[in-house]
Amino acid sequence: MQGPKLCILTALQLIALALLAWTLARVRTPWNSERYAGTVLAIVGVGLIVMARRQLGKSFSLTPQAHKLVTTGIYSKIRNPIYVFGAVVVTGLFLVLQRRELWILLVVLLVAQTIRAKKEARVLEAAFGEEYREYRRKTWF
Repeated sequence: MQGPKLCILTALQLIALALLAWTLARVRTPWNSERYAGTVLAIVGVGLIVMARRQLGKSFSLTPQAHKLVTTGIYSKIRNPIYVFGAVVVTGLFLVLQRRELWILLVVLLVAQTIRAKKEARVLEAAFGEEYREYRRKTWF
């Protein structure tokens, strides 16, 4: 992804980050260990998403595409770090909000991300064949 699409996506992500920070700052009930842990998870998760996106570079896209097989950095350990760390951010946010009914959304997110990861895996395997299968054997999710 390049050009205007990347700029729009980046702007939307910055807005989402600002909303996350606003949400964390606006919590009016007393802070406890669960809220502090959630804040740390959310902040660390966002940082790791940014790092993963940078490492993915021009291979980033919203739909499954096979530009280049990225296998370095965090991608040398995790095939889908943006999904993994997105779940970390959501987990952190839910810990901060302390609304038990929100946890069902995390389950929905995990199912959706797993389905999406499988679609991406099919595209990458079709494009890179044995190179992708070997990479998949050496990495998690």
